[in-house]
Amino acid sequence: MENRTGIFTNGIIWFGVAISVSEIEAGIQIGTASSLNSLWVPLILGHLLGGIMLFLVGYIGASVRKNAMETTESTFGRYGSKFFASLNVLQLVAWIAVLNAQGASALSGLDPQISFPLICMLFAIFIALWVYVGLQRSSKVTAIVMMVLTMLLAILTVRLYGFDASGMNFVNGAQGVLANSKALDFWNIFEISIAMPISWLPVISDYTKDVEKPINATAVSAVAYTIASLWMYFIGIEIAGMGLNNVAQAILLANLGIPGVIIMVLSTVTTNFLAANSAGESAKAIFHKFNPKIVGAIVSFISAVIAILGIMGHYISFLYLIASVFAPMAAVLSVSFYLNMDNDGLSKWNIFAWFAGFIIYQLATFQDSIVLGPTLLAIIVSASIAYMGKFF
Repeated sequence: MENRTGIFTNGIIWFGVAISVSEIEAGIQIGTASSLNSLWVPLILGHLLGGIMLFLVGYIGASVRKNAMETTESTFGRYGSKFFASLNVLQLVAWIAVLNAQGASALSGLDPQISFPLICMLFAIFIALWVYVGLQRSSKVTAIVMMVLTMLLAILTVRLYGFDASGMNFVNGAQGVLANSKALDFWNIFEISIAMPISWLPVISDYTKDVEKPINATAVSAVAYTIASLWMYFIGIEIAGMGLNNVAQAILLANLGIPGVIIMVLSTVTTNFLAANSAGESAKAIFHKFNPKIVGAIVSFISAVIAILGIMGHYISFLYLIASVFAPMAAVLSVSFYLNMDNDGLSKWNIFAWFAGFIIYQLATFQDSIVLGPTLLAIIVSASIAYMGKFF
């Protein structure tokens, strides 16, 4: 009998995915360049639409019992699937490196007696061990880790809100930064908001494929991620409102000490574990003889080396690049699956539909602000063209 994961386990997994320094940093970026009264609608809208996309794509994997990249074969053909799987491995290597660097940088800011490179390598060791042990064998430990992390983050949130309420508020802090920087408009904020959930689209089916109850578990996964992600953005906005520009400064101000170190370590490791594990799953979709655990462990160390070499300056551009590839891919995949379109002979058309969305995204990013934003435009264009294939 196959091992299946329950609703609670999947909820824990995807709640943990959102708890990361990268999500908080995105909130800080929005908070330091936006008016407090103008950011909530695009922030929530971006997360809601991103959460819906997560559900739609995750349910496909849960229905056909295939990992994320294997689900694309019926829509884009064998070679198209391998193409996206290859891109996914590359982006996960870079994504883990970004998360590793952010976590190590924040931890270094707490002034531990270890260097940035050593922190990156320690993260890689923890992640590789977790990937090797596997999610199913470590599910109880994962649940305990997430409960501890949630409790500590709740304490951080309350303490930061206490500082905010005492007069160190958005007006006194972030408005000073906003006055000297380019303000983000509605669609800029929306784009930063939706970029995070979109970045997990090529990953979610790696975990929903093994669920007991496809609809319920996938829905809980998407909702858990959306709620936790909004929480992380809120923390980032609080930090920006105090006039601070990174997580470490906020933890020091909140006087959390060792609990702050635990937050940095656990939030980085839990998120990177999922990404490294999925890199192994995508590698298996390219060459079935690959062992996902070994690949995942190798990826964690490669990413640590890249983090040490320095890629933080390209972080936001990297998020947009992920969205430009996988948002239109997910749109075409969803149209193909949910409209029960016959994909015999349509794989080339579907690749064209994806490519059109990709190009639209790239063109839209050259605009300072564009209605709907690059991601939503790309999704609409790719989905529309994919649907037109029904009439050929």
